[in-house]
Amino acid sequence: MRGTLTRRDFLAATVLAWPTSQFLRAQAAGKRQPLPYKLGIITDELSENFAQALDFISEYALPFCELRELWNKNIMNLSQEELTRAQQIIQQHGLRVSDIASPLFKYNLPEMPAREEKRDTFRANFTDQDTDDLLHRVFALARFFGTEQVRIFSYWRVDEPAKAYPYVRDRLAKAAALAAQSGIVLALENEPACNIGTGKELGRLLRDINSPYLRGTWDPGNSVMLGEVPYPDGYREVRGLFSHMHFKDVKKDPQTGKLSWAPVGAGIIDYRGQIAALRQDNYQGTMALETHYLRADGNKLESTRESLEGLLKLLRESPCSPGL
Repeated sequence: MRGTLTRRDFLAATVLAWPTSQFLRAQAAGKRQPLPYKLGIITDELSENFAQALDFISEYALPFCELRELWNKNIMNLSQEELTRAQQIIQQHGLRVSDIASPLFKYNLPEMPAREEKRDTFRANFTDQDTDDLLHRVFALARFFGTEQVRIFSYWRVDEPAKAYPYVRDRLAKAAALAAQSGIVLALENEPACNIGTGKELGRLLRDINSPYLRGTWDPGNSVMLGEVPYPDGYREVRGLFSHMHFKDVKKDPQTGKLSWAPVGAGIIDYRGQIAALRQDNYQGTMALETHYLRADGNKLESTRESLEGLLKLLRESPCSPGL
């Protein structure tokens, strides 16, 4: 980490500390102003056209972007020329990278491979044999993009995740020890397709490993998919243990009980309670909208706009306090 505060760092810190009351007055006046939140969007949820995605993020004066796919390629498969181009576009938009959304550990656990089925790998095709190489590559990527945070997973979910737990724990503990040597924080996401899918499962593993270099990515929407009530139940398990968070919402068909994605604020997740709890706990980590919801017309940009407007409404209505 650098020991001096650059002008850019100062401006970024100023953005993140901008009082909510000023933001509300600016919004009331119809102006886009820097938000007082460490909030961004996963860019490929908007568009595979990276510049177009960052144009949208900048339109809302959000300070961060999360990198997963760019130009129809997983970030781990980009050439150095493409990475440099991405870095230049980020700098042109005055944005910061919240984290590298890597595909690490989003593959089969060797000791207990999951059943074959179609899963969303975001254009990544790796196995556990690639892990060491991927870790070193993603640490270099994080440094290249000016972030200390890398999002990871916990291997494809097996029929009995409890039996896989010791293997997952030990492998992620080893990865955290390697991350510590590079000064990188691994942010483990609770993912329903993986062995750590709920807040309860995430909290248990983070407490067991107990490393400052392994934190959580708390995703309430993913928690719902495994039958957990994300707030207050799931949040109670991960409180104080995560450094990154995803926002997406879920609706439930009253007739069939089927779950599907919804704009933030239009689903069953108690985001009002969740946001209030984040404020009360003085949450200092980053946050990203992971839209997932798609309108009937298939327009990703406008689907994200719906979801973002819902999230911003919830943030505006939440009682103000420092830290978020």
